[in-house]
Amino acid sequence: MPVVMARDLEETASSSEDEEVVSQEDHPCIMWTGGCRRIPVLVFHAEAILTKDNNIRVIGERYHLSYKIVRTDSRLVRSILTAHGFHEVHPSSTDYNLMWTGSHLKPFLLRTLSEAQKVNHFPRSYELTRKDRLYKNIIRMQHTHGFKAFHILPQTFLLPAEYAEFCNSYSKDRGPWIVKPVASSRGRGVYLINNPNQISLEENILVSRYINNPLLIDDFKFDVRLYVLVTSYDPLVIYLYEEGLARFATVRYDQGAKNIRNQFMHLTNYSVNKKSGDYVSCDDPEVEDYGNKWSMSAMLRYLKQEGRDTTALMAHVEDLIIKTIISAELAIATACKTFVPHRSSCFG
Repeated sequence: MPVVMARDLEETASSSEDEEVVSQEDHPCIMWTGGCRRIPVLVFHAEAILTKDNNIRVIGERYHLSYKIVRTDSRLVRSILTAHGFHEVHPSSTDYNLMWTGSHLKPFLLRTLSEAQKVNHFPRSYELTRKDRLYKNIIRMQHTHGFKAFHILPQTFLLPAEYAEFCNSYSKDRGPWIVKPVASSRGRGVYLINNPNQISLEENILVSRYINNPLLIDDFKFDVRLYVLVTSYDPLVIYLYEEGLARFATVRYDQGAKNIRNQFMHLTNYSVNKKSGDYVSCDDPEVEDYGNKWSMSAMLRYLKQEGRDTTALMAHVEDLIIKTIISAELAIATACKTFVPHRSSCFG
């Protein structure tokens, strides 16, 4: 995970006593970009947590790099930064290079960011992370660019506002529907219904047509957790990490209505299935295809052996990622221009 600390490193490197450190071409934590080795990029190495390599720590310590963690735990992030020589400052401190926060920042805080400071949120990133906002953004793109170009989610309704439309659609196709809170995670508040009377309208929810014939592995439902990094919305720059996770349900899938309330069959969230007596964990990092979590590579190898076109599959996944982010691009890019003084301050 590279993080550019260009201004901070460049300013420190301008002093003669430190020039020889930055000029080391073979240092594992320094890469260069911008042509003619002009902009230093700090590269993090996951294995540094285990090795505690002093050669990796030296850059963070030499340039007095610091971080703060606000309103989240993020033990792994803290371990990575500490292993690279960053020192932690108080959450209220303004002297830091990286802020890792579990919540969105207020505009007045974004306006105070210097060029040497980064934060792991873009303003208005809830346009992607809130299910109701993402739904509305995708609907808007369908109206603008055509339904076929942005047909990337099942038929969906926002309730209670679209309750009448949902009931009309339900009367034509009674197949199961899945209900999700608009601003939740980890499978909380998610359930399936086969009758509108089973829905509680006390809060805003999304109701989507349930995919009743999902792709299965060994008769189990699974999903794929991918890791996508956006470093800029103007211009739009998206990175997709080469590896991911496949997460499995703990009860074999069947379409029978009697199992409609069985979360262990229909949901693939780890937070849900870890509570199942059938959950199987794998503690060996060298084993990729055992238990209820596989590597994405293992999942793709399995599907390829079953005759699936995994190259086409991943091309469709990349297309889905790009279109999803593009649907919220205008709102987030506008907020960045309004509130963030430096283009490189945010990532997420």
